[in-house]
Amino acid sequence: MAATYLRPYKTAKGATPADTMRERFAYGLNPKKCAVVSSHLCDHATAHLEFMLVKSQYQAETGREAGRGHLFYQIRQGFPPGEVTPEEANRIGHETAMRWTKGKYQFFVCTHTDKKAIHNHIYFNATAYDRAQKFHNFLGSTFALRRLSDRVCIENGLSCIVDPKQHSKSGFRHYGEWLDAASGRPPTFKERLKTAIDACLANEPQNVEAFLAALAAAGFEHKCGRGVVLSFRAPAHGQARYTRLRADTLGEGYSQEELFAIIEGRAALPAKRRPPAGKRPTVPASGRVNLIVDIQEKLRGGKGSAYERWAKVYNLKMMAAALQYLQENNLLEYAQLERHAAGAVDRFHNLAGQIQKIEAASKRNAGLRAAVVEYAKTRPVFDEYKAKKYSRAYLAQHGDEIDAYRAAQEAMRELLAGQRLPKMDALKAEAGRLAAEKKALYIQYRAAQKQLRQAVAVKGNIDHLLGITDASRNKEQAR
Repeated sequence: MAATYLRPYKTAKGATPADTMRERFAYGLNPKKCAVVSSHLCDHATAHLEFMLVKSQYQAETGREAGRGHLFYQIRQGFPPGEVTPEEANRIGHETAMRWTKGKYQFFVCTHTDKKAIHNHIYFNATAYDRAQKFHNFLGSTFALRRLSDRVCIENGLSCIVDPKQHSKSGFRHYGEWLDAASGRPPTFKERLKTAIDACLANEPQNVEAFLAALAAAGFEHKCGRGVVLSFRAPAHGQARYTRLRADTLGEGYSQEELFAIIEGRAALPAKRRPPAGKRPTVPASGRVNLIVDIQEKLRGGKGSAYERWAKVYNLKMMAAALQYLQENNLLEYAQLERHAAGAVDRFHNLAGQIQKIEAASKRNAGLRAAVVEYAKTRPVFDEYKAKKYSRAYLAQHGDEIDAYRAAQEAMRELLAGQRLPKMDALKAEAGRLAAEKKALYIQYRAAQKQLRQAVAVKGNIDHLLGITDASRNKEQAR
């Protein structure tokens, strides 16, 4: 499990670009903190000079100032205590940086062991090594980096963060609290108290005294502090300081006034706080998952040992991506995966059908407007032809205009199908509305198409892993 953080750096005020990088790199390379170092396309000891050399070459080739904009980026990647060794953490950080930069940027990885949790500081140049481009810190880059880091952790047999939430006073938990619950470690004192309070309230105590007695039976002693606010602690679990019943301490819904209102029947205990706890909210998946390679089939087709080695690594990455997709969408059972994939297919086809209807309506609208314009242009010619009692001489002179009039009249008759011809302003308004609807639907269509591909690919990989895809072939082999 790795918590990631991406931060860009610019030239510090009153300093040169080289001095800025040397000062920042010195923290990562501090021998009192750093245990393992690895690098790519540079030497960590002279990284600030090598970074500047590439930037100077970039400036000479493009004419753009080397020290302008972002100089470099720093990635912080932390691991829970005891899960990895410094060498393993550095190797994972190096792999993450290599896949994040695609090997096109200089970087070095410093693994720190001065804290309880081992963590990496990854520094990479903002200018590509071949001077072809600069790194673009796109919208959502931090989320993309976290997903890549989680995928690398899954591939290396480590845990990953499934549902991280920022710390707030609501029902969300900060990373430390989530980590305790996810890893099976003892919860915090606040978590213990909130769980005990919810369990006591679920039993519907008759009054405050019964509520306090239930908490005392659960191992919590209380006192009335300043302002007659109750405070609790669990001495059996080693808690020395009291925790006050306040919303800014325990979160919304756990203030003394709110708890007393529930006990006295003036408010109800929220359903999500009734044991057992409800499911955590799911995270929208993104990222691409491809179908795994049938290695044996490819080998029978003439592929060699090098392809076999590549395919094994590729399949490992695809299965890690599939596992990450299942965790993010809370698909814990195969039946849930089937329903999820079927729902993605239905939604995609439904949107495709709506777009086809709108395209048909737009085509009808455009044809009708063109026919109306042509009809209006050629009608005076036909009226004069009619006034001349269908003169052959006039027909020979204006035959094209008369044919266009009749074609426009026939087109309007077919498109209207007995309906009344709307005004041109109404037709233009309808065309604008259809164009706006089509544009909005296409946004949903592309998202649904991406979800469909991901769901189908994940289900195909799981089916292959479970042997469902090859059921008929396995039966023939068994015979």
